[in-house]
Amino acid sequence: MKRALPLSATSLLLLGVCIPRPAPAAEPNANARPYATQSNPETLVLDARDVGRGLMTATMRIPVEPGEFTFVYPKWTPGEHGPTGPIADISEIKVTSGGQSLTWRRDPIDMYAFHVDVPSGVHALDVRFTVLVNAPADTMSTPNLAIVNWNRVLFYQADTNSHHVYFKPSIILPDRWSYGTALPGPQQSGQRVDFAEVPLNMLVDSPLDCGRYAKHIELWRQGSAYQMLDVFADKPQDLDIPDKLIAKYKRMAPEAFALYGSRHWNYYHSLLTLSDAIGFQGVEHHQSSDNRGPDDFMTNPKEQFAAGDLLTHEFSHSWNGKYRRPRDLTTLNFQIPMQTDLLWVYEGMNQYMGDLLSFRTGIRKPSDYAEYLAALYARLASEPGRNTEPLIDTTTAAPYLYQVDGSYPSIRRTAGDFYAEGELFWLDVDTLIRDKTQGKKSLDDFLHLYSTPSVTGPITKTYTRADIERLLNEVVPYDWHAFIQQRVYELAPTPPTGELARAGWRLVYTSKPNEFIEAFETLRHSNSQWYSYGLEIGKDDTVADVREGSPAWAAGMAPGMKIAAVDGQAYNDDVLKYISTQAEHSNGSTRFLVQQDGWYHTYQVTYHGGPSYPHLVRVAGKADMLAKIMAPHAGS
Repeated sequence: MKRALPLSATSLLLLGVCIPRPAPAAEPNANARPYATQSNPETLVLDARDVGRGLMTATMRIPVEPGEFTFVYPKWTPGEHGPTGPIADISEIKVTSGGQSLTWRRDPIDMYAFHVDVPSGVHALDVRFTVLVNAPADTMSTPNLAIVNWNRVLFYQADTNSHHVYFKPSIILPDRWSYGTALPGPQQSGQRVDFAEVPLNMLVDSPLDCGRYAKHIELWRQGSAYQMLDVFADKPQDLDIPDKLIAKYKRMAPEAFALYGSRHWNYYHSLLTLSDAIGFQGVEHHQSSDNRGPDDFMTNPKEQFAAGDLLTHEFSHSWNGKYRRPRDLTTLNFQIPMQTDLLWVYEGMNQYMGDLLSFRTGIRKPSDYAEYLAALYARLASEPGRNTEPLIDTTTAAPYLYQVDGSYPSIRRTAGDFYAEGELFWLDVDTLIRDKTQGKKSLDDFLHLYSTPSVTGPITKTYTRADIERLLNEVVPYDWHAFIQQRVYELAPTPPTGELARAGWRLVYTSKPNEFIEAFETLRHSNSQWYSYGLEIGKDDTVADVREGSPAWAAGMAPGMKIAAVDGQAYNDDVLKYISTQAEHSNGSTRFLVQQDGWYHTYQVTYHGGPSYPHLVRVAGKADMLAKIMAPHAGS
């Protein structure tokens, strides 16, 4: 049965009907006087006993004053650089005072804000809600472990400065579960852990991991300062981490101190979950990091080879991203929008630092960096999107690019670009400094200036583009403004290239598989024919991407096609690799039989180049600068 459509707004206007418009929501600010003070903090009790099936209950007592009161759910998430607070994952909100229910109203414009009329004589509200922990592509718990990000489980007074709003947090753990966090003053009684009063910014900056199967490993200590590795696994056997690997992770702090010449934390917890269900992720915090790897991340050497920078990247962020942070990315609470244009420093430089530390510590062999760099450079060099979008556009658009998971990423450009190209940019800077000073200085000298003074607690010091250029000029005089302008703010059809020649290397393509591409193929069950046919083939034999201008592109192939057969043979990775080898000696085309949306099609792909993979080879007569950069810098 069809329902009659309501009159349109235009029709009502023609009839002379006045349509009331909702009042615009006030811009978020941080000017309100906070009621939750250090002597009268907001209390938060998180009941996580049911987290194994994806549920938690958060109960807050929020200090208030009589009258209209607004509490908010954090929207802009630090480290995620976007309005990603998962408000759809909270439910069953109840507001009471003295046992009496109060009515709450969601703001019609700012849906992260909730209004309550506080009765006379009332000075605290009890707010309770259910946390739906897991969502597609955002799994945060399994029956054996969980990740608690406090910004997902709390409300706070609107328009207050997060540095001046105080919380006293507690958590009730499942029976016989262990936990790890950088929150101060833990006092455990049975399954409940109470922490000391902390400002809201510190609470949100201190995630908590917990689980049934755990291992707590001290990586470094000097007096009261220490670094811990807190590992939580879905299966106990995944905690059988080789001693040789732990010894390499114990070099993280010494190598980071040598790199930055400073420390801006009192203690540090590298939190790590091992779970195929949760997946791969890393989020930085000042005195901890939220790291997530697959089940065998610490027991499979190939995982460490391919992604051994996970913990080092997030650890480096304590200096670059948390201590030093872009001014326009630094907001006073979690409702004020962030501006992300300087992520080419925050994340781009940190991608280089995280990789560099992974090689200097020995988690990955320093001699393998050239192969890694070849894969990195070649991928960026084959992106058509760079012909129309400069790198700065990817950083400015980061809040939505982080959320994109669609077709043709090489055309669209993605948030990953300012990580990968950022690494090439900062390697370019590093090699240029070394070249201009005959090896007397390097990017390490810049980092020592960037991260002064030598030791502080977890504080933030902001910067602008001009500050970065000034510090670079202190290391070596040069037109750094023009250098940055050309590579970041203007169109660059090719990635930075000067660093390869300066470092004594050049890029070539051969039939030998690139070791890093091969490792990712094995681990992610994919098949990269990017530099030959122009295809990335993912799980279930489905085309993930097609390179613009490639043979597969010319034939009309597209993402989403499931490959059923190649030249009449049922498809598998080995069949296609064999056929690509034979294509070099054939005059015909390769026939791809694909299934898409219930239809079968055959595509004739003309390619005769054979397998093609990127590598770096040495330039005769040039010193190997990459070897010097990646060699350990800390004393034994």
